[in-house]
Amino acid sequence: MQAVILVGGEGMRLRPLTSTVPKPVVPLVDRPFVVYLLEWLRRHGVDDVVMSCGFLATSVRNVLGDGSQLGLRMRFVEEPEPRGTAGALKFAEPFLDERFVLVNGDVLTDLDLTAQVAHHERTGAVGTLALVSVEDPTPYGLVRLDEDHAVREFVEKPPADQIDTDLISAGAYVLERSVLDLVPPDRSVSIEREVWPQLVGAGLYGTPHRDAYWLDVGTPERYLQATFDIVERHVDTAVGERLGESFLAVDASADVRGRVVPPAVIGRVARVDAGAHVGSLVVLADGVTVGARTNIERSVVLQGAEIGADCVLRDCVVAAGARVGAGSHITRGAVLGEGVTVGADNTLTNGARLFPGVELPAGALRFPPERELI
Repeated sequence: MQAVILVGGEGMRLRPLTSTVPKPVVPLVDRPFVVYLLEWLRRHGVDDVVMSCGFLATSVRNVLGDGSQLGLRMRFVEEPEPRGTAGALKFAEPFLDERFVLVNGDVLTDLDLTAQVAHHERTGAVGTLALVSVEDPTPYGLVRLDEDHAVREFVEKPPADQIDTDLISAGAYVLERSVLDLVPPDRSVSIEREVWPQLVGAGLYGTPHRDAYWLDVGTPERYLQATFDIVERHVDTAVGERLGESFLAVDASADVRGRVVPPAVIGRVARVDAGAHVGSLVVLADGVTVGARTNIERSVVLQGAEIGADCVLRDCVVAAGARVGAGSHITRGAVLGEGVTVGADNTLTNGARLFPGVELPAGALRFPPERELI
């Protein structure tokens, strides 16, 4: 089976993590984000993947290669300019089979794609949308189905008193190639706004996946949530299988002299000094160093970052190569971009973001900032 993954966006909401790294290959626990999608697709019989790229496409190709290490055939197409979800698909048309799966590259999921394909075949559909339940439907466009699961109507963020379903599109579709006939070439086209309405009553179905995990990993908050859900095994992934019932993976080359509390992942040649406390819900990537008596909880520290002694990191993300001086506190959704330097005795909190290359002198910030730092 064939799949197309749309990975053309710039990941603006996820900055500064995506300021220097394209979103599909931002590290998530121990592998590039899009690899979770590729492994999920492979589990459901996909062996041929077309990556529809835009921003920093060469970097995506360099990280993923030809897909052979994942047991896939992988090809890349690069949009000449942003063309929307359907426009990007149209640009990939020369590579497409008569039936294929289309997936938005922003999601982490374990929904049953095999069941969706079977439903598509059983109904003779032109297109079948994966639908998931959400607790609070008010921020989403909703999908109403007939009794046979044919799509009856799309409802864009209805008032609370008009909500009669909790189903939203999960960004995973089984499509017949004929859908492309509805997409004009050489311009931006939204599959959600311009194509699906044409197919209502003409072969468009939905498959509810009410027990599936699904998350749009589009912001630093959701990036952290995805990390926690992976290490707590709330979503079915190869990482979860590696963690097992101990919910702990410490590489044999890591030098851990402090305490590590699961769920946690400690990468190659990482170092945790005496008196430091790491966990729970922490990922330390390869080459990370953590100073004595530092406390890290509910946080991600990416490759080669250096955390000094007597620091507190909680609910934050520290990107690759960043340095945090002794006694600093990084908390409550703060994000440090690649190569950032934070001097000793600083406090960053309340969603503060430092972009790549910023250097903050010692003691420059001792109180919670009120707005994003550029």
